[in-house]
Amino acid sequence: MKKISLSSWAIPQPLEELCPGAKRIGYDGISLGGFPPFGAHPDIVDTPEKKAALVKTFKDNDMLVADFALDMWKYDSIKMTKEWRAEYSRALKCAADLGLTNIMRVDTCTPPILPDGMTYEDVKQFFVKHFREMAREAAGYGFEVVWEFEPGFIINEPKNVMWLVEAVGEPNFSLLFDTCHAYNCAIGHRHIEEGCKLPGGILEFIEMAKGRLGLVHLIDSDGTLNDTGTSTHAPFGQGYIDFDEVIPAILNVAGYETDWWAIDLCEWPNAWEVAEECFKFVDLLNRKYCKD
Repeated sequence: MKKISLSSWAIPQPLEELCPGAKRIGYDGISLGGFPPFGAHPDIVDTPEKKAALVKTFKDNDMLVADFALDMWKYDSIKMTKEWRAEYSRALKCAADLGLTNIMRVDTCTPPILPDGMTYEDVKQFFVKHFREMAREAAGYGFEVVWEFEPGFIINEPKNVMWLVEAVGEPNFSLLFDTCHAYNCAIGHRHIEEGCKLPGGILEFIEMAKGRLGLVHLIDSDGTLNDTGTSTHAPFGQGYIDFDEVIPAILNVAGYETDWWAIDLCEWPNAWEVAEECFKFVDLLNRKYCKD
């Protein structure tokens, strides 16, 4: 069976509290955010002693790290490209020093609005160039890079998402497929290019993503956007996704092979209160569809 992780950025707790709490529920690990104030940001774990203490927290609680979400959000990738790339390099070095996971998450980090003086083709070529360079930089550390698309960031139309992954063309670059974001991108939320909705919804998107999934976030969707302009990450059972269809499709159609299901309750109010019921939901799916 696959391991199950909980996203640290959804739970406003120090990792020293989150790790034992998640372990008691049954989680195998944490999807580690680099976001302040509780994440593994280079400005927070800024000494060898602090890095060692963080590693010890995971070891002492017998918790693994599924992936590392790099904090690059404070810089608009197109308007502040130099700073965005420098922050990426800093985060990679921090991840290498920690040695907790080899899966690094990136985002396009600019809203789905065409920048002044750029066509959509210009934007797509911008990210081909930079994601290709970033993947190659990560490869120097032995890292895999997974890109999380979403309605809140530019390039979110399913056909353009898949085009970009193909165009980057690096062996260590793949998709982070968040079921909530995929559901909303398939129905057309915040698309720049018109006519990109998928009649077959998320299941059609999964088929398009065959062989390209590097990590999967599991969470429900009620088809709405939250106050930040991206997908509402609804707990399981509070949305419209049929996971008895989606999980087999991810496994057998898309061919998902990574060892993790990552539960992402990003921006859900009081996420800790539903962390246990979310684990139980995914654990049942895991036992049903991922038998040894």
